[in-house]
Amino acid sequence: LIRDGLIEAAGENISAPAGAWVIDAQGLHVYPGLIDALSTWGMPEASPPSSSGPPAGPPQRSSNTPAARGPEARPLNTSWIRAADQLQASDKRIEAARNAGFTTAVVFPTRGIFAGQGAVINLAGERPGRMVIHPAAGLYLTLMSSSSGGGFPSSLMGTIAYIRQVFLDAARQRQALELYGKGPQGLKRPDYDRAVDGVHEARRILLPATTSVEIDRMLRFGKELGVSFLLYGCQQAYEAAELMKGFGAGVLVNLKWPEKSRDADPAAEETLDTLELREKAPSSPAALEKAGVPFALYSGGIAEPREILQAVRKAVDCGLSRDAAVRAMTLSAAELYGVADRLGSIEIGKIANLVVTSGELFQEKTQVKYVFVDG
Repeated sequence: LIRDGLIEAAGENISAPAGAWVIDAQGLHVYPGLIDALSTWGMPEASPPSSSGPPAGPPQRSSNTPAARGPEARPLNTSWIRAADQLQASDKRIEAARNAGFTTAVVFPTRGIFAGQGAVINLAGERPGRMVIHPAAGLYLTLMSSSSGGGFPSSLMGTIAYIRQVFLDAARQRQALELYGKGPQGLKRPDYDRAVDGVHEARRILLPATTSVEIDRMLRFGKELGVSFLLYGCQQAYEAAELMKGFGAGVLVNLKWPEKSRDADPAAEETLDTLELREKAPSSPAALEKAGVPFALYSGGIAEPREILQAVRKAVDCGLSRDAAVRAMTLSAAELYGVADRLGSIEIGKIANLVVTSGELFQEKTQVKYVFVDG
């Protein structure tokens, strides 16, 4: 029973109030609305998130703009940008996602190293402000480098050092502001630095990792930074699931499974590692389930939302249980972003986000019959 956008009752014997719209759902299945745990739906001119950062190159520097020479220049840092402020309700991808059963997405800016703050949004609403559920989902980071113009950072090592320095600067800025706030007399006024402010305001950060080596590196790096973090990408988690369990970090698995490019030379030899990743990547969710690692799934730039469910079916075929697959697309995503008190399951008092299907969610011929967003 849905009233005023919320679930008022749920069970087998509920009396319909007078004037209620009653849907005969005989033979149908009712699920919590699906959540894309890392998306760019509704973001302006956004590149789809990948495991190693935005596919587009770094912003081009004009001839009149000097290249960044050190971390104090804050290159490729727009940590103050908020997805909630950039949301475009007219994005046609939103309607396509709803038609496939998605009611919610966690959307992020994706350009730069410190790309910006994400938001949990519902995929319906008369205006952007009505769509935002939580405006501070986390800070999206990539490991891109400033390859154009020879500026800083120009390597993976430089990018990691830069991220580390910005977090050190953020911690120092926080201490200075707290001290100044207790009594400014006789103290030097702390500088305003929006790039640093955006970092220490983030409740969690998202760190990229695809291979087992990258996963190991980012687990240790996230722990060193001393902030709550999620790993995204993680398509080689089939090798690193036990390691991830020891760190207790949440994981977002990219559903855009690796495949050979259509434009690739058919005669070109491929490494064994490449072939193995392509074959075993869909087994990563099953490995995470077995290891007890909390994880959710995301579209990873899959163009057609209906193909997202096909990618989930591939993971199910590789050992992921159907219950875990449903959870990874609903409640687990809500838990990882701290919004499980309002989203992700069919419970009294939660937001009425529901999808009604003709059969089990991940069966090939299942059709979406109804989608409810905010009731």
